[in-house]
Amino acid sequence: MPIAQFKDLCIDASDPARLGPFWGAALGRVFAAKDDGDGLLTGPTPQHTIWVNKVPESRVVKNRVHLDIYATDLADLEALGATIVHTQQDTLRWTVMADPEGDEFCAFLRPELPAERLHGLVVDSADAEAQAQWWGSVYGVGVTKNDGWFTIDGVPGMPIATMDFVRVPEPKTVKNRVHWDVTADSVTPLVQAGAAVLREPGGDIGWHVLADPEGNEFCAFTR
Repeated sequence: MPIAQFKDLCIDASDPARLGPFWGAALGRVFAAKDDGDGLLTGPTPQHTIWVNKVPESRVVKNRVHLDIYATDLADLEALGATIVHTQQDTLRWTVMADPEGDEFCAFLRPELPAERLHGLVVDSADAEAQAQWWGSVYGVGVTKNDGWFTIDGVPGMPIATMDFVRVPEPKTVKNRVHWDVTADSVTPLVQAGAAVLREPGGDIGWHVLADPEGNEFCAFTR
């Protein structure tokens, strides 16, 4: 049984007014700036929402969480402000790019764009299998073992085809610039399963800030 449900995504930005329109155009979503400096990308359902949150810190290390997206031409993404980090090789099916603030993402080229351009959410991990199993148990879905990475898919209400966990040698050192929110009846089952409470509701927030077993931040909204 699931103990939480996917709610939406959040992207940190030094300048949401610059980064938000980029991701809106890249993903086919509508960007709106908020009075507090944050921004909001909306799509056909509430789960398609992506918050673009203003933060004081800039990117300092490779993103530990990144997006996989579909595109028809790399030049179109470059025209929006992206840059190519690694050119596509015969052995790869994607190109590593960076958004206008330097955050990495992977572009998969297709002759025609699918209705949903955001294909995957990828999480670097010290123990990819354990991480996949943990999040699979949170969402109540199974885990698929691939050639070098682990996938959960079919997450109810999640408009992203796959959530992939890949092993990397480097440890997590700074707050992730991409995170996801969940809803739950209570945070107690998440904590009992191994999540850590980073911040309780209060002051300017009405939700719990938690971390998964490898320290990846996520926000839990109780019903």
